[in-house]
Amino acid sequence: MTSAAARTALDLTADLPVPDLKDFYRDLHRHPELSLREHRTAGKLARRLAAAGFETADGIGGTGVAGQLRNGDGPTVLLRADMDALPVREETGLPYASGADGVMHACGHDLHVTWLAGAAEALAAGRETWSGTLLVVGQPAEETGQGAARMVADGLYERFARPDVLLGQHAAPGPAGLYPHAPGLIMSASTDVDIVVHGRGGHGSRPETTVDPVVTAAHLVTRLQTVVSREIAARESAVLTVGRIEAGTRHNIIPSEAHIALNLRTQSDAVRTRMLAAIRRVARGECLAAGCPREPDVTVGSTFPETVNDADTDRRVATVHGEVFGTGTVFDPGPAMGSEDFPELAAGSIPYSYWFVTTTPTEVWERAPGAGFQEKFQAVPSNHSPHFAPDLTTVAPGVRTLVSGALALLSAG
Repeated sequence: MTSAAARTALDLTADLPVPDLKDFYRDLHRHPELSLREHRTAGKLARRLAAAGFETADGIGGTGVAGQLRNGDGPTVLLRADMDALPVREETGLPYASGADGVMHACGHDLHVTWLAGAAEALAAGRETWSGTLLVVGQPAEETGQGAARMVADGLYERFARPDVLLGQHAAPGPAGLYPHAPGLIMSASTDVDIVVHGRGGHGSRPETTVDPVVTAAHLVTRLQTVVSREIAARESAVLTVGRIEAGTRHNIIPSEAHIALNLRTQSDAVRTRMLAAIRRVARGECLAAGCPREPDVTVGSTFPETVNDADTDRRVATVHGEVFGTGTVFDPGPAMGSEDFPELAAGSIPYSYWFVTTTPTEVWERAPGAGFQEKFQAVPSNHSPHFAPDLTTVAPGVRTLVSGALALLSAG
């Protein structure tokens, strides 16, 4: 039996202005903006929210925008979309490809904003079907892990009602038309670590008078690969990536320093703590073995929390999604190694549901090498790829997911 929320969602989204929403998406894609520079994107979203009847505010946490629609008694439900692009040079060849040199919406945040705008407009137009308060948030700087916390610190929940529940979604690779949910851990924590190896510089012809930080850094990079393989239990999930190693200025100069940038992905605080301790120990040990004049500097930088869905909230949303989109479209993929700052909007206690919307065009999926789902999944362009290009047939379904999820939690009108 289909629930009232599912039936109402289908009614409210039956006549979506899909051509207009696609044009909105293409415009956002052509004009990507990096983290905390999303002025144009925020302005575009704010104007649509105001036109739909929302009380709006911008500049929250820098470039964040929020709109609130009070509609009688009932819970306050927050819908969120992130807005920032990435420093990636687009290689899709699309007619609406990025016009900003070296900047691209390579993660689908332009699609997120489009989905959010469409859902806000549909729910506002159908406000006689529900009661409560709808809080719509366009969040900056997800890619740097700053935006959600900045909005909360800047008084988002003092300017508007504190929500009772949060909803968010993310475009993901996979054949368009699937809506993966997990009633617990769905995305991992991420931690950036920077290491500076201190050597003693000199002429490349006389290495015996130096302590070469490049050689030490090279040993360190290799040794760090054993942190996961030899210090983390096989039942645990963790990833350590060396994303950057940088040293020196000329062919024949041994530099005084080498810089290494790491990223950790973990799914428990205990594993993260063990990995950080191991990184510090390995860094000190390699520098001691090399005779470095001082201990390395190890600095923990940006950190994203784990994304852990409230089980009851996520089951309610997943159930209505299954009713709206059909059997087999909703499944539990297990936790991903990707990370999000969405949990910062929970301010420590607000329950939330966060899910994925698969967006790979059918023809791209069918052409991808591989016999099964996992092989094709590994082969198609993923988030952060210069070839990432979501299927625009997902515009209406992505609006429908937010509308149906909100209606499952708001009071019936």
